Amino acid sequence: LGAAAQSRPPAVAGRFYPASPKALAAMVNHHLKDAPLAKLSGEVAALLVPHAGLEFSGFTAARAYKLLQPGQFDTVVVFGTCHTKPLDGAAIYPGDYATPEGVMATDQAFAQALIKAEPRYQFDAAAHKKEHSIEVQLPYLRRRLGPKAKLVAIVTNTQDLETSRALGRALADAARGKRVLLIASSDLSHYPQGGLADAADKSSLEALATLDAAFFWLTNRFLLNREIPHLAVTYCGEAAVTAVLVAARMLGANRFELLGRINSGDVVSERDYNHVVGYAAAAFTRGEGAVPAMPGLLGAEERKALLSLARKAFDQPGAPRGPAAPALWPLPKLNLPGGLFVSVYDKKGELRGCMGFASPQESVGESAARFGGAVRGDPRFGSLASADAKLELSLLSIPRPGRADEVAPGLGVILELEGREGVLLPSVWDTVKERDAFLGELCAQKLQAKKDCWKHPEAKFKLFSAENVSE
Repeated sequence: LGAAAQSRPPAVAGRFYPASPKALAAMVNHHLKDAPLAKLSGEVAALLVPHAGLEFSGFTAARAYKLLQPGQFDTVVVFGTCHTKPLDGAAIYPGDYATPEGVMATDQAFAQALIKAEPRYQFDAAAHKKEHSIEVQLPYLRRRLGPKAKLVAIVTNTQDLETSRALGRALADAARGKRVLLIASSDLSHYPQGGLADAADKSSLEALATLDAAFFWLTNRFLLNREIPHLAVTYCGEAAVTAVLVAARMLGANRFELLGRINSGDVVSERDYNHVVGYAAAAFTRGEGAVPAMPGLLGAEERKALLSLARKAFDQPGAPRGPAAPALWPLPKLNLPGGLFVSVYDKKGELRGCMGFASPQESVGESAARFGGAVRGDPRFGSLASADAKLELSLLSIPRPGRADEVAPGLGVILELEGREGVLLPSVWDTVKERDAFLGELCAQKLQAKKDCWKHPEAKFKLFSAENVSE
């Protein structure tokens, strides 16, 4: 099927880019010449590039393509979105891709290996017939890698995280040991006002920088749930980005390096900030160091802002949920989902209240305001004047399933048993030094059960770490 397929003719030449080979070459050369050459912390494993008309997003995309050298890769996998038909998995084009400047040949062996390894990959020419997300990348790829580089063109639009992960795992297995470049083709937010687009895009890019597919997926849904005016999607290619992220991590990527970000309103020919589309270029790189993660992702400015939100809410007894949240917080990391607890101590250092979410229910900014106000009325403790209170925030990592024998100092625990759930923060280890005693306190204090309830065969554990921020 693949070998017999004809070359796909250009579908958007003359609309998304010049149909004239000479004019197209001039535009691409101009973008690449003017794009700055970034200094990366490691070698490129994958790229994120936008896929709008080259007039709007081409210069941003060129910031990523400027990193490539002729002969650097034998095969390029461009993973884009499908705008024209729903897909449960991913559609690979079975033939070559033609451009106004020539044909880019498909790596048939690589494509066949993907389909053999993962049945959610299938040849599907129809999904590519009118699609632009792959096509607009080819002029840059041909220019930077040379005519010998082969292509694997894939589109998807699955709404299932596990499907995207499976596609990414198969992609990594097929690429391992080969000179393969992975490219995720995706625009960012559609179609909010320019300032809101910038805030949403900065926030979702911060989530992508954690290199955690589930956290990235969750953040996008949290942003959409904020009901930001005219925000239809956060990534027009979310599934493709997720699959490439998973594959890049499996192939050793440990950094996400942003190369450039704008929105369509920043383009001179557009001049419309009322309804814009976001564009970003970035590289997933392999280098030294650990992968950034929550908690620990927040800097001094964000920690100060969260404490301020909690304190303002605590000092407003009439507003138990704190001040009204903006559409998006100005500091993008405050828009990320995360578990958060607010604790209040008196002048003697004794705990006088503790409330929060162990699993992400909203952004950390929203939680700081909500529980800064709510903790003042913690029914387990008496009231405390604002001047006598010291607030502490605990920022939690995303809880992961665990076992009782994994419980150790430094970890918090969520215990589920018989329809009830209890949580103890890692700070409890300051006074309880042994695992059995820690779990006993969790049973007795939080589940009002016998201290050995954690030994029940149906007890389920989730473990997390926390970063504490105090006044």
